[in-house]
Amino acid sequence: MAACRRVQLLLLLMSVLISSSVCRDGKPPNNGNLLGAGNSLQNPIQGGGPIGGNMAPAAAASQPRRATGWKLAEEEACREDLTRLCPKHTWSNNLAVLECLQDKKEESEIAADCNHLLWNYKLNLTTDPKFESVAVEVCKSTISEIKECAEEERGKGYLVSCLVDHRGNITEYQCHQYITKMTTIIFSDYRLICGFMDKCREDINTLRCGSISLGEKDIHSQGEVIACLEKGLVNEAEQQEGRHIIKDECKKAILRVAELSSDDFHLDRYLYFSCREDRERFCENTQAGEGRVYKCLFNHKFEEAMSEKCRDALTTRQKLIAQDYKVSYSLAKACKVDLRKYRCNVDSNLPRAREARLSYLLLCLESAVHRGRTVSGECQGEMLDYRRMLMEDFSLSPEIVLHCRGEIESHCSGLHRKGRTLHCLMRVGRGDKGNLEPMCQQALQTLIQETDPGADYRIDRALNEACESVIQTACKHIRNGDPMILSCLMEHLYTEKMVEDCEHRLLELQYFISRDWKLDPILYRKCQGDAARLCHAHGWNETSEMMPPGAIFSCLYRHAYRTEAQGRRLSRDCKVEVQRILHQRALDVKLDPALQERCMTDLGKWCSEKTEAGQELECLQDHLEDLVTECRDVVGNLTELESEDIQIEALLIRACEPVIQAYCHEVADNQIDTGDLMECLVHNKHQKEMNEKCAVGVTHFQLIQMKDFRFSYKFKMACKEDVLKLCPNIKRKVDVVICLSTTVRNDTLQEVKEQRVSLKCRKQLRVEELEMSEDIRLEPELYESCKQDIGKHCPNVAFGNAQVIECLKENKKQLLPRCHQRVFKLQETEMMDPELDYTLMRVCKQMIKRFCTEADAKNMLQCLKQNKNSELMDPKCKQMITKRQITQNTDYRLNPVLRKACKADIPKFCQSVLNKATDDSELEGQVVSCLKLKYADQRLSPDCEDQIRVILQESALDYRLDPQLQVHCTDEISRLCAEEAAAQEQAGQVEECLKVNLLKIRNDACKKEVLNMLKESKADIFVDPVLHTACALDIKHHCAAIPPGRGRQMSCLMEALGDKRVRLQPECKKRLQDRIDMWSYAAKVAPAEGFSDLAMQVMISPSKNYILFMIALGVCMLFLIGLLCGRITKRITRELKDR
Repeated sequence: MAACRRVQLLLLLMSVLISSSVCRDGKPPNNGNLLGAGNSLQNPIQGGGPIGGNMAPAAAASQPRRATGWKLAEEEACREDLTRLCPKHTWSNNLAVLECLQDKKEESEIAADCNHLLWNYKLNLTTDPKFESVAVEVCKSTISEIKECAEEERGKGYLVSCLVDHRGNITEYQCHQYITKMTTIIFSDYRLICGFMDKCREDINTLRCGSISLGEKDIHSQGEVIACLEKGLVNEAEQQEGRHIIKDECKKAILRVAELSSDDFHLDRYLYFSCREDRERFCENTQAGEGRVYKCLFNHKFEEAMSEKCRDALTTRQKLIAQDYKVSYSLAKACKVDLRKYRCNVDSNLPRAREARLSYLLLCLESAVHRGRTVSGECQGEMLDYRRMLMEDFSLSPEIVLHCRGEIESHCSGLHRKGRTLHCLMRVGRGDKGNLEPMCQQALQTLIQETDPGADYRIDRALNEACESVIQTACKHIRNGDPMILSCLMEHLYTEKMVEDCEHRLLELQYFISRDWKLDPILYRKCQGDAARLCHAHGWNETSEMMPPGAIFSCLYRHAYRTEAQGRRLSRDCKVEVQRILHQRALDVKLDPALQERCMTDLGKWCSEKTEAGQELECLQDHLEDLVTECRDVVGNLTELESEDIQIEALLIRACEPVIQAYCHEVADNQIDTGDLMECLVHNKHQKEMNEKCAVGVTHFQLIQMKDFRFSYKFKMACKEDVLKLCPNIKRKVDVVICLSTTVRNDTLQEVKEQRVSLKCRKQLRVEELEMSEDIRLEPELYESCKQDIGKHCPNVAFGNAQVIECLKENKKQLLPRCHQRVFKLQETEMMDPELDYTLMRVCKQMIKRFCTEADAKNMLQCLKQNKNSELMDPKCKQMITKRQITQNTDYRLNPVLRKACKADIPKFCQSVLNKATDDSELEGQVVSCLKLKYADQRLSPDCEDQIRVILQESALDYRLDPQLQVHCTDEISRLCAEEAAAQEQAGQVEECLKVNLLKIRNDACKKEVLNMLKESKADIFVDPVLHTACALDIKHHCAAIPPGRGRQMSCLMEALGDKRVRLQPECKKRLQDRIDMWSYAAKVAPAEGFSDLAMQVMISPSKNYILFMIALGVCMLFLIGLLCGRITKRITRELKDR
C-alpha cells in the first residue's frame, strides 16, 4: 500500500536525524531522536496516563526489555497480530508498527488486548514531554515563525497539537515530516486531539456518539465518534427532526478537525475505513495528500460500484465543506491569495460565520470574475469542481433540504443522483409538475446563483449528459465550457437537432437563469455599466428590495428600444444581448418572469390545451380582450415590442428562414429592425418559398395587430400624433385606419388646401390598407358579418390571398343582407381605389408594370380596361378585368368615373330608378340601361355620353357586361346561343346570335333588351362590333370625314347603301341589309317611344322617299286649310266688333 511505502521513507528519515538510545527503566533519554522517541518512550504499562489504571492482563504481563528500547513487536498482546498483519521490516520501529496496525478497521482483526495497548501507547506518545522535546528540536525555526505555537505552554502536548494545526504553513522539510507522522497518530482517535474531548464531551454523550468513560474497552480507531458529531452538525444545519444544538466551541472543534484532516484522507478515520475498498477501486493511482484522494472519490460518488457507506461518508464531508470551505484543502490552498485579495474572508476566524460558508466564497469570487477581475486559474478550477458538486447533490445545500423537503418527498423521491433531484425541483418550479413553496423557490434561485451554471454548462451534470450529443453536432464550433454554449442550445431549441431530454433540462435551468439577469454572464458583462447607469443595479452578489434582479432586465429592454428623442439608450453591445435574451424568452412564456407571474390565471383559463412551442403566447394574444388587466398590459407590451423587432419571435423567424434569405435578408441583417422585417414578410407572404408555418405565423401577427394600433410599430410611429389629434380614444387598429382613411377621403373630396393627416401617416396608412385587403380576417367587421356565409358558400376556401373575399363577391347574390351590404361597401371602396383590390393587383401585377407604370393608383383599373384587348395582355389579368367590369356595370355607384361624369344626368333621367335603390343591394344595371336609352336619344351631356359610349362598346363585345341582358336573357342564351356563350374569347358573338334569332326569342323582357341593343346600335356603329368590323374599310373610304356618334356614321353608310354609284364591301352590304331588316322588325314590334325614334325609323325605311313626300304633302294641306280657316275666323270677329 501507498501508506506503507510512505512510512518506510519517513522512518528512514527519522533514523538519519537522531540516533537511538537505550532506555533505563523504560524512560527515554532527554536528547533522543525521533526514532528513539518512538522506540524508547515509556511503555503503556509503566508510563502514566489518564487511562493507565485499567490494564488488560496480557498487557500487564508484558514487560519491556531494559537493555534496548521498548518495542511493540515484543509485546505478547500484539505479537500474533503483528506477525500476521505487518511486514517484518517494520517490527523494529514502533511508529511503523503503530501505523500498520491502526489502519486495520475491523475489531476482529486485532485482539482487544492489543487494541488497548496501542491506544495507551499513542496517548502517552502524544502527551509525553520527551516527545514534545523532539518537536522542539526538529521544528526549532518553525516554532519561532509561528507565533501561536511559540506561546503554547510546554509539557502538556499543546505544542505538537499547535504544529499539527499549522502544518500547512510549515516549510521546514524535517519538521513537516515529523508533524505529518504525529498527525496520523493524533487523528486516529478523537481523544488524542488536544482539547477536543473537553469541548465536545457533553455533545458526544447527548448525541450518543460513543463512550468517554474511563475503563471501558476502546478500539484504537474511534473515527466514528467524530463522524457522528459531524452528522449532528449537518442535521442541525438542515434543521432535521430530533436535532441537537451543538455548542459553539464544539462546532468550532469539529470543523477544525475536518479542516486539519483535509489534505490526507487517512486522517479522516471514519471516511478512510468506509472508503478503503472504493479508494482501491476508483483512485488506486491517485497519490495521497493535498486532498487529491478526496476529490477523486467525490468525482466517483455516484458511480454504481461506489459503496453506500463510502457515499454517505463522502456526502457528510461535502456538507462540512459547504459549511466551511477550509474543510477542502485544495480549495482553501488554491484560493487563499484571491480570497485575501478580494476581501472574501474578513471574518474567517468564525468558522460558522457567513464568510466561511462555501456559498459565500463562491459568490464573492464569482463576482470578481464577472467584474473582469483576475482570479487564478487554479482557484477557478477548484471553484468549478465545487460548483459542479453542489449541482450534483441537492443535499449539500441545507436550505434546499430544509425548505424543499415536502416537494422532494412528493415529486422527486428516488432521484438523488447526478443532479436529478434539483432538475426535478426546477421542473416543479416551472409549473410542469405542481408548484413550489416560495421559500423553496428562493432556495433554488440562490443555489443557481451560487453554482452559476450559466457561465459553464458543465457545472450542471444532468444538463451536460442530456445535451452532449446536441453540443457535439450543433455547437461544436464553440469552445468547450464557453457561456455561449447555453445560447447555442437555446437557438436550437425545438429544432430537429434538439433531443427531448436536453430540451427539458435546458428549459428547467433557463427558467431560473431568466429570473436574474446576472446569471447570464454575457448579458452581465455587456450590460453591467448600462444597468448601473440606467437601472441603479448593484454588484453581482448584491441584491436590493427596491430593484430586484427581475426588474433590472425589464428596465434594460425598455431602454433598448428607445429613440434618441426619448432619452438615454443602451450601448450597442448591451442592446444586442438584450435582444438575444428576448429572442430566447419568446420560445417559452415561462422564461418571461413577469408574463408567467401575472398571466398564471389566464394561462390556465384560456390556454391550458396549448402545449406546443410558442402556442401559449399566441393564445394570450388571441384572448387579449379577455385577459385580466395586469396580464393584458404585459402581453400588450410584449406584442408592441415584437412589432418593432419581430426577430424576438425566434420560432417564427426560424420558420420563415427561406423567405427571409430569398427576399428579406437585407432588413434581417439590420441591427435596428423597426418593423421592416415583418413588413417584408407580409409583402412576400405568397411567394413559393413561403411555407405553411411561416404563413400562419405572419397572418397571426397581422391579426393581433388589428387589436391595437400600437402593435404596428411603423404605423404607430408614423401616425401617433394624427391619432391623438383626429381619432382620440380609439384603440383598435382597424377603427383607427377607418377613422384616418375617412379623414383623408373627405379632405380629398373637399379639395382642401392642406390635408389634416400628415404625409408620412398617409403613406403608412396606404400600406396598412393594402395589408388589410389580403385577408378577410384583417377586417373584423366584414369577417364577423360574413362568417355564416363563409361557412355556407366558401367552406373549402383558404384564408389569405383575398380568396375568401373573392369567393363572397362571386356569390354575392346568395349572401345574407348583412354580409351583402358589407361586401357591396367593400367593392365600392375598391372601385374608388383599385389599389385596395388585392386580387386585381396580384393577378395583374406584371400587366400594371407593362401598361400602367405612369397611371395614378386610383386610375389603375381604368388603365387596365383601356389595354384589355392588347395582344400583350395576360389572359388571367384580362379575365380579372372583365370580372371587375361586370361588377361595375351592376351599379353606377361601383363605377366612380361614370358616377362623376353623369352626376347631373342620372338624377335628371333616372330618378325613378334611384327611388327604388337601397344601400344594401345593387341596381342590377338599371341606371346604366336608363342612360343607354338616353344615349340613343342623344340627350346626355358630353362627358356622360362619352362614358356610356365606352360601356356600350365594351358590353357589345361581351354580353356579360350588360347586367339587364344577363338577367332577362339567361335562358334564351342557353337555348339559342349556348355555343357562342361557351366561347373563351367573347367578341360580340352572343349579342349577334340574339339579334339574328330575334324572332325566336320567347321572353318578352329579353326581346326588349335585344331591341334596345338594336336601337343603341343605330346611334353609334361602334356599339355594333360585328357591323363595325364588316364595314371598317367602307367607313374609312366613304365616311372618314364624318365624326362618330349620334348616328352620323350609320346614316353615312345607309346613304352609301342606297347610292348605286357606291360599291360597298359584300360583307358590309350584307350586314347592313340584315340590320335594316332587324330595325324594320323592331319598328313593328317596338313602336317609337319619341320623335327621335320616329325620325330614325323613317330615315332607315326602304320607303323613305314616299314617306317624306306624304309628310310634305300633309304639311302643305295643313297650311292651306290654315290660311282659309284663319280668314273666316278673323271676319266673324270684326263683324261682332262693328255691332
